[in-house]
Amino acid sequence: MTKRYGQLTALNDVGFSIRPGEILGLIGPNGSGKTTLFECMAGVLAPTAGCLLFQGGPLSPHSRRRTLFYLPDAVTPWPAQTVRWALDFAIGFLGGRRDRLDAVIERLALAPLLASAIGALSKGQRKRVLLAIGLLTAQPLLLADEPFEGLDLRQSRDVAAALRDHAAGGRTLFLSIHQIVDAARICDRFVLLSGGKVCGEGTLAELTELARAANAATAGNLEEVFLALT
Repeated sequence: MTKRYGQLTALNDVGFSIRPGEILGLIGPNGSGKTTLFECMAGVLAPTAGCLLFQGGPLSPHSRRRTLFYLPDAVTPWPAQTVRWALDFAIGFLGGRRDRLDAVIERLALAPLLASAIGALSKGQRKRVLLAIGLLTAQPLLLADEPFEGLDLRQSRDVAAALRDHAAGGRTLFLSIHQIVDAARICDRFVLLSGGKVCGEGTLAELTELARAANAATAGNLEEVFLALT
């Protein structure tokens, strides 16, 4: 997939695979093209070239709506509505899973916030509500842009555990993550993105071998591997 804005190439022939039931992490610094990639995958932006393939064939716009749900970062949906209203909307209008509702509220500690207006929430509280909406949707693939942004250490660990449990139930997660420590804690595999290009794809062990093959000294942690390959 390629995306250009005039003379600027935001994504340059980006290609990788997403495997069913995994948590795949998209890792890269600010400005590397992570959000642009997610928006092209979700159909928010039209790519200059390239497309999504699903089970061997191109993914049509109609099939994309049934296959993936995109959860953007830094948005405040329905600011005048309550958290309860938003969760009910995700179930009723977005075709979400009501059987997940109680568990999602409990895992993300949302019970005290249900009567609060979304616009009155703190950044961390709003992030947990957005994640709840994403976890309630029924599409098999969830794209979440910066799911740990605005969360403190304890909240990040709790959210990571909730996402791992969610994936264990059969959902595939593709997470764009800026903080490498958060990515290392939760992801099964990684796509390393820098300057709009994929610099590596695989498990930590596979990326470590790739870095060593490039004659880069690394202790095998994700941070050093990313720096070696980018």
